[in-house]
Amino acid sequence: MSEGREGVDTVGLDTPPPLAVDRLLDDRETRIIVCCGAGGVGKTTTAAALGVRAAARGRKAVVLTIDPARRLAQSMGIDSLDNTPRRVASVGEDGGELHAMMLDMKRTFDEIVEAHADAERARAILANPFYQSLSAGFAGTQEYMAMEKLGQLRARDDWDLIIVDTPPSRSALDFLDAPKRLGSFLDGKFIRVLMAPAKVGGRAGMKFLNVGMSMMTGTLSKLMGASLLKDVQTFVAAMDTMFGGFRTRADATFRLLQAPGTAFLVVAAPEPDALREAAYFVERLAAERMPLAGLVLNRVHGSGADQLSAERALAAAENLEEGGIVDQESGKAGLRDTAAEPPGADDDTTAVDRITAGLLRLHAERMQVIAREQRTRDRFTSLHPEVAVAEVAALPGDVHDLAGLRAIGERLAAGVPAGA
Repeated sequence: MSEGREGVDTVGLDTPPPLAVDRLLDDRETRIIVCCGAGGVGKTTTAAALGVRAAARGRKAVVLTIDPARRLAQSMGIDSLDNTPRRVASVGEDGGELHAMMLDMKRTFDEIVEAHADAERARAILANPFYQSLSAGFAGTQEYMAMEKLGQLRARDDWDLIIVDTPPSRSALDFLDAPKRLGSFLDGKFIRVLMAPAKVGGRAGMKFLNVGMSMMTGTLSKLMGASLLKDVQTFVAAMDTMFGGFRTRADATFRLLQAPGTAFLVVAAPEPDALREAAYFVERLAAERMPLAGLVLNRVHGSGADQLSAERALAAAENLEEGGIVDQESGKAGLRDTAAEPPGADDDTTAVDRITAGLLRLHAERMQVIAREQRTRDRFTSLHPEVAVAEVAALPGDVHDLAGLRAIGERLAAGVPAGA
């Protein structure tokens, strides 16, 4: 056990390298920053704060969020966000600008269909019940469409920095896995079987369907319902020419995430589950050869009085509560002269002692939280000592305006431990 800040025990000897956020934002070679991590750790706030700070430092930035709570729009003073980037007023210096948008999963899917199919086929696809269900909530569609939208934004070249707030998935890895999953689905045996009759065509196709497909079609009709099966087959026939494009674009975006100019920031809270997910993500990024900039550790607790340890605070509280503390007179311990005190002084003193003891216990709890968070962080650092870290102090409430986002940006750039 080693000593960190005075009065706070830590388990690790190594201090992680600091994450230089401003250097990352100022690097014009950095074109994409992806904020990823477990759900509920502050990815949206981090992405928005990075966007505000980047614009203030002269970058033309756009923040893409997939956050369903719409907090980003509120904190940026925008009535609502949708699938179109919107300029954030009063943000940007030295030519910098900030735009923000919220992924509309279905609208993005519709745009792909409209862009890659002729008008008649696009109308047929958009009206197909199976497509409507797929585009609105098929597992992995949101993550896939986030990747599609990232590719669209990068191709437009209207911004020199794109900041992505990844979807609030059960697992942070879904963002990387979804394109491959959806591509595998569209290229899979099930889809190819459904496409077979249309591909064979004519009498041969009918014969193939009647002889080779009748048993399978009957089984699928029982499982899916005849109406749904027909919708799926109609959808597959209409989408046939587009399936390869999904896989091609997914592969291109995946390569974009691996390329120089992309930086991943893993966002976590100083809690075991969140940092366990962060460690897993760091290892996955390394395996996929994707560039990791560092770890943003959000909601870190601190104290300006950390020289008073939890043990000493609890001991002082117990002394006060037991009436064992004595006044100090001229450097010597002595009992209070109760006869010289005015009436009611004992009651006042007892009330003050109770309040003081309560405050000491609150301080002890805070110091215990700080020590626990440092032990959790040190376990992560011992596994990944090369990962740069920026700590962001816990705030008393949610960030709900631009001033709050600017404050978070400053804390990110400083990267100093809370309370230091």
